[in-house]
Amino acid sequence: MSDILALRPRAEALGQALPPLLASAEHLAATVILGEHGRRRAGMGDEFWQYRPAHEGDSARMIDWRRSARSDSHFVREREWQAAQTVLFWVDGSRSMSFSGDRAREPKSDRARLVALALAVLLLRGGERVGLAGEIARPRSGRSQILRLADALADEGASDYGRPDLAGLVAHGRMVFISDFLGDLEAIERALERAADRDVRGALLQVLDPAEEAFPFDGRTIFESMGGSLRHETLRAGDLRTRYLERLAQRKDRLATLARASGWHYHCHHTGQGALPALLWLYRALERTS
Repeated sequence: MSDILALRPRAEALGQALPPLLASAEHLAATVILGEHGRRRAGMGDEFWQYRPAHEGDSARMIDWRRSARSDSHFVREREWQAAQTVLFWVDGSRSMSFSGDRAREPKSDRARLVALALAVLLLRGGERVGLAGEIARPRSGRSQILRLADALADEGASDYGRPDLAGLVAHGRMVFISDFLGDLEAIERALERAADRDVRGALLQVLDPAEEAFPFDGRTIFESMGGSLRHETLRAGDLRTRYLERLAQRKDRLATLARASGWHYHCHHTGQGALPALLWLYRALERTS
């Protein structure tokens, strides 16, 4: 009974948070104008793609006789392949994602969830199967999947930094990692290697706060991880700026290199920017991996 009572405040908070998040994701997705979602290659589907000259082995019923009547050759009408793709998300819910360098600016976690949900809306509208890594929200199609995703994304982890979860990885599918990637990069490397072994490609979206990019600290400063496991105090924070920026640039470069080596795409997004550019980049990145 005590456990149930303890869950009630969290459930009420979740119920209040989900509608605005879903509304924001729907609004963000609505700003992206999409045509019918296809794969731009021949195969099973309903939409016309192109005519091609008939080849030996093509049956008579494959010939488009109306088009062929306008020339001396026979043509086959090809349809665009529109088979559903499975797209799996890992959205970092660790404590480091709750950081914001300004009270007026949303934390990284809010931006990550918003972009992930908006992308899921677009993919589901296109007929794709979308889910989260793990066992909570397995890949499905249909409108109701958005509610499952929003519910699952509300959970926050207890660790300072996140590690990719590849549970439920679907061979030949697509995957999206959204994180600040400020933790152990070896975990990212291992995850990408495992994904490559199953012919899974995708995109890495690094979400950072502007303060993490600019390092606007000087004088006496106490640096502490969001979970409190790491702490460093200095009297001359400004002296650390150059080394910090160098190491951040090296981390970004390594992420980009790891992505290229695995057939993935990498992009860094700042919470000081609007969410739309990140959404557009992710959607186009997934199209390029198809």
